[in-house]
Amino acid sequence: MPAHDPTDPTLVRARQRLIVALDVPDARAALAAARELDGHVGMLKIGLQLFVAEGPAVVRAIREAHPALEIFLDLKLHDIPNTMRGAIRSARELGVRFLTVHAGSGTDHLRACVEEAQGALDILAVTVLTSQDEAACREAGHTRAPQELVAMRAACARDAGCAGVVCSGQEVARVHEVAPSLFKVVPGIRPAGSAADDQRRVMTPARAITSHATHLVLGRPIMRAEDRPGAADAIVREIAGAL
Repeated sequence: MPAHDPTDPTLVRARQRLIVALDVPDARAALAAARELDGHVGMLKIGLQLFVAEGPAVVRAIREAHPALEIFLDLKLHDIPNTMRGAIRSARELGVRFLTVHAGSGTDHLRACVEEAQGALDILAVTVLTSQDEAACREAGHTRAPQELVAMRAACARDAGCAGVVCSGQEVARVHEVAPSLFKVVPGIRPAGSAADDQRRVMTPARAITSHATHLVLGRPIMRAEDRPGAADAIVREIAGAL
């Protein structure tokens, strides 16, 4: 399979599933990364570090410069429904594809978020962070194992009408059983041999795809590579091989 073929249908499908986390400090670095990765990945994730530093302007700047790249706004909103609705109204104007909210407040809370999105963007419910293992869940007061908690929250997201969930690769097969029609966005993806860093529940790209992940989120394995487009292309090839 060639390193990069923008017309190969299998590679196009695989590329659309790859999300790169722009864990960078400012708009200049974000735009530079977007310029390198345009045509090599399907979506860019803007998280709290970049959004707090630059605000909505960085989303608009990337959308204007690179309209083919979709944006995943990963803010993990968690507040009272009225405040969440206000934040989602603001996000509707940004042209993002995905917006994350925490699933921990239950179905009615998630349903309010979906209603406020009005189809302008897709709400993803965050189940359990990939940095948390069973011990961390216990410390946070949860009486259920991460796998059980993820399945329960995926059911809430399904019933609320969310477009998808965010879960670790270790729970994605279980989420597929509970909510097969939802997008299953999986962070904590590491190519074989890569360092896990601060992630505790990690998985390789191919295994995540065969476990029914619909989108994979990678940050450091691509962003820290000397050849970012090449690193992205390698992941796309692995995804394509698993489809």
